[in-house]
Amino acid sequence: MSICFDKEKGVFLLNTPTSTYVIRLFKEKYLLHGGWFHTLPVWSDVCVMPLADRAFSPVPAEVHDTVDFSMDTQQCEYPVPMRSDFRSSAFEAVYDDALASDLEYQSYRIFAGKKKLEGLPSTYVSDASEADTLEIDLKDSYTGLTVTLSYTVWKNFDVICRHAVFKCGSKPLSLRKVLSASIDFPHSRYKMMQLSGAHARERHAVIRNLVPGMQGVESRRGASSHQQNPFIALLSQNAGETEGEVFGFNLVYSGNFTAQVEVDQYGMSRVQMGISPYNFDWKLNDGESFCTPEVVMVRSENGLGGMSRTFHDLYRKNLCRGKWRDAERPVVINNWEATYFNFDVNKLFALADTAAKEGVELFVLDDGWFGKRNDDRSSLGDWFVFKDKLPNGLEEVSDGIHKRGMKFGLWFEPEMISPDSDLYREHPDWAFQLKGRDAVLGRHQLVLDLGKDEVVDYLAERISNILSVAHIDYVKWDFNRSVSDMYLNASHKFYLGLYRLLETLTSRFPDVLFESCSGGGGRFDAGMLHYMPQTWTSDNTDGLSRIAIQMGTSVAYPASAMSCHVSAVPNHQIGRITSLSTRGHVAMAGTFGYELDLNMLSDVELEEIKSQIAWYKNIRKTVQFGDLYRIQSPWNCHSAAESSEYAAWEHVSKDKKQAVVSIVWQYAEANAEYITVPLQGLDANSVYRIKSLQSETLQDNMKKSVFDMPSSQFCIIPDGTSVSGAELMFAGLRVMGKPQYGGSVHFVLEKSS
Repeated sequence: MSICFDKEKGVFLLNTPTSTYVIRLFKEKYLLHGGWFHTLPVWSDVCVMPLADRAFSPVPAEVHDTVDFSMDTQQCEYPVPMRSDFRSSAFEAVYDDALASDLEYQSYRIFAGKKKLEGLPSTYVSDASEADTLEIDLKDSYTGLTVTLSYTVWKNFDVICRHAVFKCGSKPLSLRKVLSASIDFPHSRYKMMQLSGAHARERHAVIRNLVPGMQGVESRRGASSHQQNPFIALLSQNAGETEGEVFGFNLVYSGNFTAQVEVDQYGMSRVQMGISPYNFDWKLNDGESFCTPEVVMVRSENGLGGMSRTFHDLYRKNLCRGKWRDAERPVVINNWEATYFNFDVNKLFALADTAAKEGVELFVLDDGWFGKRNDDRSSLGDWFVFKDKLPNGLEEVSDGIHKRGMKFGLWFEPEMISPDSDLYREHPDWAFQLKGRDAVLGRHQLVLDLGKDEVVDYLAERISNILSVAHIDYVKWDFNRSVSDMYLNASHKFYLGLYRLLETLTSRFPDVLFESCSGGGGRFDAGMLHYMPQTWTSDNTDGLSRIAIQMGTSVAYPASAMSCHVSAVPNHQIGRITSLSTRGHVAMAGTFGYELDLNMLSDVELEEIKSQIAWYKNIRKTVQFGDLYRIQSPWNCHSAAESSEYAAWEHVSKDKKQAVVSIVWQYAEANAEYITVPLQGLDANSVYRIKSLQSETLQDNMKKSVFDMPSSQFCIIPDGTSVSGAELMFAGLRVMGKPQYGGSVHFVLEKSS
């Protein structure tokens, strides 16, 4: 077993492949944290937080005259409120008009495998041998409240997953705060990383030193949000992409959350994560339970890159589910930026004809096919085909797309309702609205209350009907506003309803590829990935803007989860003109597709797109399921950085037979220096053959376009050159810096020996 209990010392040791997580018992009653270290073969119980008499740190009466023990000065495992620890508690349970709680150790259980979380998404095991689980029962003797802390320790990953279950005793109580995990580090010599931004500027990495007091991120928007992501990490001061100790924390949840670090007066750092206490007050009566979402905790000794690859591997194999978990994702064309609401069957088929010739595999019909939807002011909730636009229904469109050799996908926004809709006129009470107050609209729409069973059942029936009548291969599931006007506890009830809806639909339609979206990346979280294995990364499709968005996303989430498309120029979001080759290179960092009107392009551009698609099909297994190395990221936190004016990343297949290298310049400069790009993850003892995306014919054609330049003009090493893995990693790839027009290079390395 990867978990053991030393009864004599009162110590639990949780062992991942390279680390040991220590939980201690003091006086067989108080549960303390012992640390999270490199693997420890034995534990002497000597290297622990010492007992010390600290001013203004009260001591429990039972030990007051014997030892200098205060919860205020110790590393606690799940801190309680109002009982001598003045730092942030892990929970607050209100009864008798008081917050004070005592949690005393009762018992433990160790078993192979991992249990499901009731009503919530979580990581899972396919076989019990993949992980072991420890459950520790704590009890408040006065109220009878029992808290069970659960720790799943993965045998092949440096990962521990945590959650807590609260069970009410004889006294009814109210849970005002229920965090999933709390861990105390003995010092604060760390940097904190968070993923922050805004709509169309999601998940930019922000790194700062810890300071005394509270620092963290939170969402109160009814979703994990564009602004913050339910992820934080602690980085040792020397940590970068390839070296240093890093601790990552990610919440498997899609609603309001908090993730925070408190540095106390003695320099200790308390990391906590869970549901946001905002608008939360959950009542429990005798025997009732509450389960918190899961926190995935990763420890890496190989910097941010090592942490990211651990998250990626775990999420691909033990979070995502179903047919599409391991399947290569199809190349997509979405009609949205090509037509917006203005389409009919002929216009769709004209786009599909060109897409099929280019090699596209999946055609997606976006917003505007239902109700009386000609703009964003009506019809959400009326999931019936708009017969004025599509007189022969979705069947005609689906059949036509399939006859052209492509799969067919459809856009939904099921959680929303338009005031101008038949559904709202029939069920105005199904929308979130506060009694006695005017409605607050976003994008001319309200939000359905999925905390009501009848709403979830209606959506399951209507969506199932659409997916059953027409041959639908893919669903894009959108969520286009922040949620206001929620009653108390409505956010968590909403997500319990949403998860039930998603469980129902994904079980009924196991062959459908579901993609999550929320105005782009407003709900890019591990909770949604449990049901939908990929997410629309951002509404901002500009090639250069996407670099920081996609690299930030890759800190915690795998390339197979990132939906990335090439769009038209000038870009519809920011107006920038970027070369087609650069747009393609950036979009090939995830699941690949196009978001433009192919029939507006020149023959040269169509030839390049055909080449891009053929190229991507050869590399997509490596990109989607290989190991990612951020060679040069937009944030300056690794020793390999030469300039922040370019970005470089590399995907390496698990067998190291293929590597895909992308380098993109964000600024132009005349007579610039050559840069050296040291690669990672290759087989040092093998030889690799270098091949760039553009063929000679395509290069000749591209010279006719002022906005495209072939990769061979940027790299000293010509196509077909064979180079050892050792040379590529330790000497590096030499490339000309900062070409005009925001250029890029894109190579594939194929192992030849």
